[in-house]
Amino acid sequence: MPRRRFQQNETPNLAEKAVHRVHFKAIEKMADQKATNVTWHEHNVSHEERQKLSGHKGAVLWFTGLSGCGKSTVANAVDRMLHDRGVHTYVLDGDNIRMGLNKNLGFSPEDRTENIRRIGEVSKLFCDAGVIVLTAFISPYREDRDQVREILADGQFHEVYVNASLETCETRDPKGLYQKARAGEIKGFTGIDAPYEAPENGEIELDSDSKGIEELAIEIVSYLDEKGFLSV
Repeated sequence: MPRRRFQQNETPNLAEKAVHRVHFKAIEKMADQKATNVTWHEHNVSHEERQKLSGHKGAVLWFTGLSGCGKSTVANAVDRMLHDRGVHTYVLDGDNIRMGLNKNLGFSPEDRTENIRRIGEVSKLFCDAGVIVLTAFISPYREDRDQVREILADGQFHEVYVNASLETCETRDPKGLYQKARAGEIKGFTGIDAPYEAPENGEIELDSDSKGIEELAIEIVSYLDEKGFLSV
């Protein structure tokens, strides 16, 4: 029987949702506070003071989309544009993070959820330091992305949907991953035999099917300018 093909806007069926919720509950348990003899230590330097020193506000731009849609490429283009304007930025890239902080995680639903939980916490630290952090992760589950939004203050999390069709992403296939997934060499690959849940109420949607990288990056920088994030 051929493996089921998922579209990027497809919502998982009830059985798939049930499986994910089981994994998500397991991750929630993993994320529970285990250490008991700890106390939060307040900083002498406030978030507002850090932003004033930077000359701009901290924010999390969360790029999400299928593999090959252009998340990392657009994020890095934005990084370059903002850096050249003197803005303090940093890119957290999915593959790079899996070579260090998350090297012990695979691509099972529970590992994907833990991957995003950790990155959410790291992004929160960057944002608190007055940095604009750009994260480039498939992050296929809405629930996981919503969890990151919830740990940040209002207005700090900006979901950026890099929208490219499955056909476009397969044609690009810069890492040859779709070809391997179609051949059965990679299991649980998003868009092929694992679902991708597109944002329903994200802040930004980029048309990666028809627009170039520079044009998409300019859209992001313009958004930050309009929302007042590039000044204090």
